[in-house]
Amino acid sequence: MPNWGGGAKCGACEKTVYHAEEIQCNGRSFHKTCFLCMACRKALDSTTVAAHESEIYCKTCYGRKYGPKGIGFGQGAGCLSTDTGDHLGLNLQQGSPKPARPSTPTNPSKFAKMMVDVDKCPRCGKSVYAAEKIMGGGKPWHKTCFRCAICGKSLESTNVTDKDGELYCKVCYAKNFGPKGIGFGGLTQVEKKECE
Repeated sequence: MPNWGGGAKCGACEKTVYHAEEIQCNGRSFHKTCFLCMACRKALDSTTVAAHESEIYCKTCYGRKYGPKGIGFGQGAGCLSTDTGDHLGLNLQQGSPKPARPSTPTNPSKFAKMMVDVDKCPRCGKSVYAAEKIMGGGKPWHKTCFRCAICGKSLESTNVTDKDGELYCKVCYAKNFGPKGIGFGGLTQVEKKECE
């Protein structure tokens, strides 16, 4: 059946997600109201989400379900966690080791994307999550890092230019890398001599 609606389908409710209400995680789209932990139903954002295959969790529930078990892995240093996760529907087995994962992943491209292809912001070097990612110059950037390298002005798709992997506003790009001379908005010959 053709997709006559405007956008992708929500990973939680399977209804159409329009761009204004879309949050992306692990290549899937969600409504802002559907971007909830699958166990405790807390609202998530790019800093609190932990994805496992097609499931999304808050970091606490993810740790309970997929994290290490046993002495020293509880809520505080050196304690034994007695939280079984039953009230969250996690069905954890206390005292038994985590089941072994298959040696070959069931979906290699998804596995490789989750484990190897973590996007890093060129400006700050930190991970860029889907909910905060802006593409510029072929690279992912945080919204807060998507600024001109010279003047610090916040950039948009209409006023961004890139050179050698760095972003510039059109004004700074023209001043620093554009043509020079009379009529091009650069420094005049007299001003250049005064600067030297």
